[in-house]
Amino acid sequence: MITFLGAILLLIVGYIVYGKFVERVFLIDDKASTPAYTKRDNLDFVPMSWWKGNLIQLLNIAGLGPIYGAVAGALYGPVAFIWIVVGCIFAGAVHDYFSGMMSLRHNGAQFPSLVGRYLGKYAKAFINGVSLVLMILVAAAFTAGPAQLISQITSLSFIMSLSLIFAYFVIATILPVNRIIGRIYPLFGAILLIMAAAVAIALLFSEQPIPNVTVENLHPGELPVWPLLMVTISCGAISGFHSTQSPIIARTMKKESDGRKIFYGAMITEGVIALVWAAAGMTFFNGTTGLQGALDAGGPSGVVNAISTSLLGTIGGILAILTVVILPITTGDTALRSSRMILADVLAKFINMESKIKILFVSIPVAIPTFFLATIDYTFLWRYVGWTNQVVATFMLWTAAIFLLKHQKLHWICGVPAIFMTGVVCTYIFYAPEGLNLNYQLSMIIGFSLTSLVIVWYIAQIMKYKKKKQDSEASHAA
Repeated sequence: MITFLGAILLLIVGYIVYGKFVERVFLIDDKASTPAYTKRDNLDFVPMSWWKGNLIQLLNIAGLGPIYGAVAGALYGPVAFIWIVVGCIFAGAVHDYFSGMMSLRHNGAQFPSLVGRYLGKYAKAFINGVSLVLMILVAAAFTAGPAQLISQITSLSFIMSLSLIFAYFVIATILPVNRIIGRIYPLFGAILLIMAAAVAIALLFSEQPIPNVTVENLHPGELPVWPLLMVTISCGAISGFHSTQSPIIARTMKKESDGRKIFYGAMITEGVIALVWAAAGMTFFNGTTGLQGALDAGGPSGVVNAISTSLLGTIGGILAILTVVILPITTGDTALRSSRMILADVLAKFINMESKIKILFVSIPVAIPTFFLATIDYTFLWRYVGWTNQVVATFMLWTAAIFLLKHQKLHWICGVPAIFMTGVVCTYIFYAPEGLNLNYQLSMIIGFSLTSLVIVWYIAQIMKYKKKKQDSEASHAA
């Protein structure tokens, strides 16, 4: 219990202290006009209050991610607490802050455009494809579950339930951001917070003690912590999906000082939610072996329902249904919205997005494959979401590091977590079953070798920009 409460306290202190430090490194300017005003189109660029932005950002980036991912990560034991706290403060919240604030500084630019500006056109072309694939996979993975539940509690078939959800997606994607998202999503964000708070309080007063921190790996299947835990718990620690969502809110911000509350703050809140559900998973089923059995029997939805109903009674059951239905649908909605925005940027030279018909036209190419993928097994989709998600996060951190380096600021705050995540994704793809499924030791050697090459590239970038600074100072002195 002490570890759990201490971890929550560390996240709060991280927001107050390190979040402020990151803000100072970025150097905000509240006198500058934001894209919400300079590019206002009453569709994507619409001014909204910071508290709405925070709750919408939380809902967009969270959904079921910090619940399902944290429950699965709880199989490793209390070491998951360490990853959530450290990852959230020094990697995830930094990632989210820079993805949002860099978008703001570049007129509401999408993530791939930022990658192209700072990492080059080839990186942009690669990340355009990866980002669209990630959006489609996330929307599909987070839509199948709600459709199945709706079909179970109503007389509708699975396909009919799925069709209704996608009809909503199409409507929400082409409507102005302040119509549905701006009015209803803050309420859904509040539901996510209320449920997490209720579960946390119930855990604290339950008979089963919440385990204290240990670096021991308690996974029943003896799967290694590195790099699997860092991919299993992404939402709640660091998630590349967030960098695709941040521009949605960046286009609605009234001033730059709102960024820490919206982006860094939403990620810290998500970290707290992940801590709650990781603790619930470890505690409620009497250890990781019991949790593994519950996951095998009912999947993550069954685990969430069992915990909610047992700890919170009827109200918990209602909250569980709302969570499993509403939250993934809202994530799927904004995933398709951001993919529409990314595709619109790619096609901007060919199509002028001034009418809703053209916006709908751009939405169809991503909606159709998402619909069909939603009929595939959820666990199969989720395996590919994990690695793709963390690749996007790694690219965003490197983009932010080069942004800071170019502007002669403290680039290490992004560079160090970027190196860490490079090691994660390079090792994971060689070891994981959905990757090359190689021997663990061999995967470690290859992963760290590739990471070393990236570090060499990073040092070369540092030397390049250092020389540019020296040349500039010399020319000014002359």
